[in-house]
Amino acid sequence: MSKTIRFVDFRALKTAVKMEQVLAHYGLTEQFKPGKDCLSGPCPIHKGTHSTQFRVSISKNFWNCFSDCHCGGNVLDFVAKMEKVDTNEAANLMVEWFNLDIEKLNAESERAKHQSNRNRESASKQNAPTRPAPVAGAKPTASKTSEPKVSEPNKPLGFVLKLANQHPYFAERGLTPETVAEFGLGFCDKGVMSGRIAIPIHNMDSKLVGYAGRWPAKPPEERPKYRLPDGFKKASEVYRLVQAQREPEEYPLIIVEGFFDVMKLWQLGIRKTVALMGSSMSATQEQLITRVTNENSTIIVMFDEDDAGRTGRVEVLQRLATKAYVRVVAFEEEEFQPEQLTAKQVADLHLAPE
Repeated sequence: MSKTIRFVDFRALKTAVKMEQVLAHYGLTEQFKPGKDCLSGPCPIHKGTHSTQFRVSISKNFWNCFSDCHCGGNVLDFVAKMEKVDTNEAANLMVEWFNLDIEKLNAESERAKHQSNRNRESASKQNAPTRPAPVAGAKPTASKTSEPKVSEPNKPLGFVLKLANQHPYFAERGLTPETVAEFGLGFCDKGVMSGRIAIPIHNMDSKLVGYAGRWPAKPPEERPKYRLPDGFKKASEVYRLVQAQREPEEYPLIIVEGFFDVMKLWQLGIRKTVALMGSSMSATQEQLITRVTNENSTIIVMFDEDDAGRTGRVEVLQRLATKAYVRVVAFEEEEFQPEQLTAKQVADLHLAPE
């Protein structure tokens, strides 16, 4: 007989249930030592034994395993991994375990959502720039703002490179002609990008602000694999964010490291994918991402399975966890990259609503 899966608002549930309660449910409280705003102990998911490999942030209500699991998440993710079920079933289990009122949870979440929208609209109006009335005989002065300091924006380019849209490297990377055209890729034979596959980068105004040059195959020793124009500020852009924001709001935003991760996932139908162009997230990139998401959004962090990727995804999770529902995807194979995912693996990861 199949079990009835009821709709539960994930955001309301992860607010109502704390990690301490879940650990107590599993009888794990005594295995964890309290610290400053944290609990540390052996990882219950992979049955670890080291006393500091698994850490719970009490204030942020999420966990991280720094050992074999190489991942982290919220209470829902923890229960899903412990019970080996999907997030929906994990949510329903938690409702039963903690005797929660689903209708009340969903209603409270809906009220909070509306209140948040009203607060955001009010803050937007209050923060709108205003021009003071001119004073007779006074010279106009530049207005000062209290906006947080972020990286300077890249200036739009005044030119477009002439590129050859056919090159053996595209097939080698498994890119279709449709993908090459969509991403504006091409081989460049002049200037600083000479000998490289040029990848156009646009800002949030859809303006072309730079090109990333990828050397086809393995570059000579004296040449780097990638090249960015002199003066280009990578920390000021999130690759393909302007395109991703046009996708349905209910779709999760997938964050990866590299250009080709975005392209290959796009080919597999996952169109709401962006890249940080590295394994770390700058303050400006964080601001751009939070501008197109909110507390009702889902963000999926899917970095390369290496030391840099594992460190980066924990940092991104910690910084975005209070602003959206964040899920981390870890891979079993060392050095695995998102661009290597097959269609079946993408389907199994549930990266988009069915």
